[in-house]
Amino acid sequence: MTDQDEPVITVIGLDGEGLGEHAAAALARATCVVGSERHLDSVALPDGARRIPMTNLAAAVDELFASAGPAAVLASGDPGFFGIVRALRARGARPRVIPAVSSIATAFARIGLPWDDAVVVSAHGRADQGRSARRALAAALAHPKAAVLTAPGATAPAAFLPELLRAGREVYVAQRLGARDEAVTRVTDAAAAAADDWAFPNVVLAVAPERSVASAMTWMPGHQGAPEGWALPEGQFEHRRSMITKSEVRAVALARLAPRPGTVVWDVGAGSGSVAVECARFGAHAVAFERNSGDCERVRANARAWGVSVEVREGRVPEVLDEQAGPVPPDAVFFGGGDEAAIAGTLRRHRPERVVAALASVDRVRPTRDTLLAHGYTAEGTQLQASRLADLPNGSLRLAAANPVTLVWGVQGRGADE
Repeated sequence: MTDQDEPVITVIGLDGEGLGEHAAAALARATCVVGSERHLDSVALPDGARRIPMTNLAAAVDELFASAGPAAVLASGDPGFFGIVRALRARGARPRVIPAVSSIATAFARIGLPWDDAVVVSAHGRADQGRSARRALAAALAHPKAAVLTAPGATAPAAFLPELLRAGREVYVAQRLGARDEAVTRVTDAAAAAADDWAFPNVVLAVAPERSVASAMTWMPGHQGAPEGWALPEGQFEHRRSMITKSEVRAVALARLAPRPGTVVWDVGAGSGSVAVECARFGAHAVAFERNSGDCERVRANARAWGVSVEVREGRVPEVLDEQAGPVPPDAVFFGGGDEAAIAGTLRRHRPERVVAALASVDRVRPTRDTLLAHGYTAEGTQLQASRLADLPNGSLRLAAANPVTLVWGVQGRGADE
């Protein structure tokens, strides 16, 4: 398609408030109008205009491009925000866009909260709905304020509400915003969370009560990317008798775990929870497993000190994994404590993409490597022995050696050189 024969396409956002002057004029000139049935029924189409229901996005865009003359596309809210503008641009169109208020802005307005510090994730329109739901849930659990754009099926509200409630969030479902049957419902119990009768389209909002207004976010919305500093010194965490993963080891472990928004990282045998906290600072949903109740409290205290959310599970792995309300399955697991039974038991129940184990004992290196290989992982490792600068009484410097630690890691289904 060339610039000369490309139809003029105007994308019009709808929010239930009626069409503005420019949108109404563009619609009146259209020779074909594309949109969902509810959008096509919500406005007066021009006489003689071809009506193209958007039951299949690709097919509707094909028909749109085959049409002659000016065309209009009707969409929800702001079509440039997780909307059809991306699909049109990908096909080479240069549409005119007349946005309305986005569903996210409207949803937060309905509950009277600012949303410049909210993470917005879309689970809508993805081929792999199961992965989309898990990724969206991980991002929502990792941040104190989140909005999830849902879709019927595996990414419906029921895929998110139970876990969000268990995490202590205030949860709302905003349904059919701008329509006559609009409803914004606060979900407070398990029965409502499991309901499957929510009207679509809808948006799930999740807010940590203590962080609903106060926020460190002052310059960029949502997740701020990598933290300013990481592999933090041990002294910046509460810990019991130096039971903490040293910063040099933590730096390499973080590189292998690859924490980021939308991923779930488990810290097994968490001790101080330093690895879990660091992963949470990268935007991952972190879950810390620790059998010592005092250490569990230290993990919570360290998470609070760094302003992140870490889910703490008290108990021994793998036994604690069999609880009915188990944790969200992991994308990556760090074993700072436990033995081969913990590693094997975890890998029998779940298939995380990445596994990292920190071993102080040389005797455990071979069994750990063999366990990873037996479960279909690659197996690599390195010994880390840091020597830190230290002062001598005469003003000179020396290198103070720390105990060596061997890191063994595996990646599911990849060659060792990838």
